[in-house]
Amino acid sequence: MVERVDELDQVLAVVGRDEAVHHGWLHRIAVTVCRDREGRILVQRRSEHVARFPGHYEVASGGAVAAGESYQEGAARELAEELGVQASVRFIVKFLNRSGLSPHWLAVHEAVVLADARPDPHEVMWHGWLSESELSQFMQQHPFTPDSREVLTRYLTAARLGD
Repeated sequence: MVERVDELDQVLAVVGRDEAVHHGWLHRIAVTVCRDREGRILVQRRSEHVARFPGHYEVASGGAVAAGESYQEGAARELAEELGVQASVRFIVKFLNRSGLSPHWLAVHEAVVLADARPDPHEVMWHGWLSESELSQFMQQHPFTPDSREVLTRYLTAARLGD
């Protein structure tokens, strides 16, 4: 269950995630961009068995924020579920995203990952660390989820402004 929200991110109702996607209702998504000690970004390839964008690459780990959960709680939960990483997540930026399957509020977080990621093989079939320049080239050569480019652009812009 997720919270259906309005253009100001105010809760309207609690609905099923599939229902929100089907009707194009705004709901909340939280993602985390992971960096290592060297500042490289974790890139992952979605399993061929997932329902949404199988085999595509992503620059962030995440998913729907559950009803009653904060963006930050959702980001940390998804990070643990998808990548097996327990890490502190830091809010970076939130925006209304109209790309992908349906419109949603998207909160981007950052985590510095100091331990090896242990991805759920049902969700992630490959992962690797890339520098920003390597990632830029990699994104030109491989299919990424619709949100990835926007997430990366907004993340890098907001993170640099915050430094």
